[in-house]
Amino acid sequence: MDICCISINAVFYNTFFYFRFGATYVGTKQISPTEAYPILLGDIDPSGNLNANILQQFGLRLRGKLAAQVQRSKFTAVQMTADYQGDTYTCSLTLGNPDFLNFSGVLISHYLQSLTPSLAVGGELAYQFGHGTDIALASLAGRYKIGDSTISATISPTAYHFCFHQKASQQLQVGVELDINSSLQESTATLAYQVDLPKADLVFKGSVDTTWTVGAVLEKRLQPLPFTFALSGMINHNKRQFRLGCGLIIG
Repeated sequence: MDICCISINAVFYNTFFYFRFGATYVGTKQISPTEAYPILLGDIDPSGNLNANILQQFGLRLRGKLAAQVQRSKFTAVQMTADYQGDTYTCSLTLGNPDFLNFSGVLISHYLQSLTPSLAVGGELAYQFGHGTDIALASLAGRYKIGDSTISATISPTAYHFCFHQKASQQLQVGVELDINSSLQESTATLAYQVDLPKADLVFKGSVDTTWTVGAVLEKRLQPLPFTFALSGMINHNKRQFRLGCGLIIG
């Protein structure tokens, strides 16, 4: 059975107020009890700025994704990704903002290998080409999972990323993230959590980081109607920025 969802979001940002209209379509190609393809999703605002994504599964192991962003009637970003799932590894190849006439763009490849049921290691290679400048950047990644805890890290010559996730119970999940950029001499730590209340059809997510940015999202399923009400807010005390949004998801 095809699934179609429609969402309407209203956002208040400082002194500005605007709407976004979104739609999601899920096809009938069932891959697993929780996966079906193709998936088409996008949103648009009154100014005509559009975000669109298409996901399709080819066989049991290969998946493709196309993402595009249009602003002021021009393509500002295009990204094409192919993911392959092996028995003990995953790999992906991404082409971003390709310009075939001037032969420019960004090419990113990922590889992650499971060494044991708990440990996986891999790497990433990003290559930017065209316009007389070629830049390559490599990074290493690792993930270790034990029980309901997951630790992951990504290390490159100029940046370091560490993450810890813990499923404390069926209702509560917490996570800690640390980003370090040595070239900019900046670091950010983030604490996040998620609370699921199935009996109340309620999901609450919250986060706070060291830049004093606080964010929260509340999602409420309006049973027995096929509606989900979403309320979100974010405030940055240092930049004195505030965002408040609400949405209604149909489907």
